[in-house]
Amino acid sequence: MTIESHPPLEEYLETMWYLIEDGIEVIPTRLAERLGRSLPTVTQRLDRLVAEGYLLRPLGKQLEFTQQGQKLAEGVVRKHRLAECLLYQIIGLSYVKLHIEAGRWEHAISDEVEHLIMTLLANPLRCPHGNPIPYGTAADAAITSSGIRLNEAEVGVPLRLQRITEELEEDEALMTTLVDNQIFPGGELCITHKDSQALTVHHQGHFVTLETKSAALLVVDPFTGGPQ
Repeated sequence: MTIESHPPLEEYLETMWYLIEDGIEVIPTRLAERLGRSLPTVTQRLDRLVAEGYLLRPLGKQLEFTQQGQKLAEGVVRKHRLAECLLYQIIGLSYVKLHIEAGRWEHAISDEVEHLIMTLLANPLRCPHGNPIPYGTAADAAITSSGIRLNEAEVGVPLRLQRITEELEEDEALMTTLVDNQIFPGGELCITHKDSQALTVHHQGHFVTLETKSAALLVVDPFTGGPQ
């Protein structure tokens, strides 16, 4: 996430939320990679966040949110994903551009406007990319923890795309490939070929080849033919 308008505090906490959501180790190195910043810069900022009471850094363990940090991160992520819903469903912004534009909006949305958006959109559970909108309930964790990465699925097994991770949303070229082939959350997929470097999926008459590292950024469920 490299949107320059992000306030540093919110940017770091939001990025940490996404790492946790995707099951990635929350350590300074991973944060530096995701933020596109140097490790010394990230380490210095994290030291400040620990000192200010937003994070905990147990010796030899991953970074953790304090209650204060968790609440702030959750609020930023919620506003980001509600903004994506509003931009897509009401305003009609291109699917590919949602993530970047919502990254600008999330810091300007007041709590009052947030509640109005929630009412307007009838409290959506997921953003247009299928990622859960956190409301601070036990259901949040259940939604996030389900599913497997596309690269982990077996050849020939019917699948349903559950969500597109935030990391993939930042890749405009890959997002365009998904849109061009009408691959959206809820859609059915099936891997037709797979090796150590790439895999090919079939979707509505389209055959799309993805690098393994890109397929790892898509979360799928087995498709049983039932409702989503």
